Amino acid sequence: MKKILITEFMEQDSVNKISEQFDVNYDPSLHENVERLSSQIVSVDAIIVRNKTQLNEALLTKARKLRFVGRLGVGLDNIDIDYCSEKSIVVQPATGMNADSVAEYVISCSLSLLKNIPPAHQGTVSGKWPRSPIKSRELQGKTIGLLGFGVIGKKVSMLAQAFGSKIVAYDPYIPQSDAEKYNISLVKSRDLFECSDIISIHLPLTNETKNLLNYSSFSEMKNKPIIINSSRGSIVNQRDLVKAYNDDLISGFALDVYESEPVKEDFYLNISNTMNCILTPHTAGVTIESNKRVGQFIADKTIQFFK
Repeated sequence: MKKILITEFMEQDSVNKISEQFDVNYDPSLHENVERLSSQIVSVDAIIVRNKTQLNEALLTKARKLRFVGRLGVGLDNIDIDYCSEKSIVVQPATGMNADSVAEYVISCSLSLLKNIPPAHQGTVSGKWPRSPIKSRELQGKTIGLLGFGVIGKKVSMLAQAFGSKIVAYDPYIPQSDAEKYNISLVKSRDLFECSDIISIHLPLTNETKNLLNYSSFSEMKNKPIIINSSRGSIVNQRDLVKAYNDDLISGFALDVYESEPVKEDFYLNISNTMNCILTPHTAGVTIESNKRVGQFIADKTIQFFK
């Protein structure tokens, strides 16, 4: 019987489904103990992970029987893809399964930050009643710039258009036919920076996208936009982001991902409770519903692979 190792949280019905056909070791805290993980990965045929398990070459070389990696999510930067490809190990992400959750996160952050809810809340609970000094805006009529127009970007565009927003996107890999289908405009990144009221990032982390949003790019933004990053942390230079906010180049920001996770003290100590910002712990795509979809998808793919 094939051995399956699950090192992080997986929805229980999905674990049960795999267990009906395979010898499953479900240990959702195993990623915290590299020594134990190293000993257990030796004899498994498949491993299922989220983003905390670091499947680097040093660990993968110990996996003598490994043929399949299931990723309970989308990002693959915790997995040595080159090594897996070289050794013919199939890596299966749960592409699109948490897209609805992330898209809703982007819209909810857009609404909250346009209406300056974070500082309005803080002012109210501290007894200041900031009804006049805090300005509120509508999503209707705003231009949303999407850096990346994949599955999540497309869902964000459909939700935003329901509010009456205009959508522009930068994605050199998307054909014009997609732009016409979704009623959006494909533009260059510089043009997107110049015209957007909200900029939401939906790109993978690569050498080309690392630090894509830095102080120089913030300086090109004419509308003092809101910045939302639910993709990968290092795409945005966090120090430059805070400086851009303090210098009034942007009007707010929401981060669900960070250069280092958990977020470091040298970043969050620069965040005050009067800032128009939202910080969340990499949970944009994690909902009760998405956990079920992600788990069922990876369970099905694992079963199909070993048929």
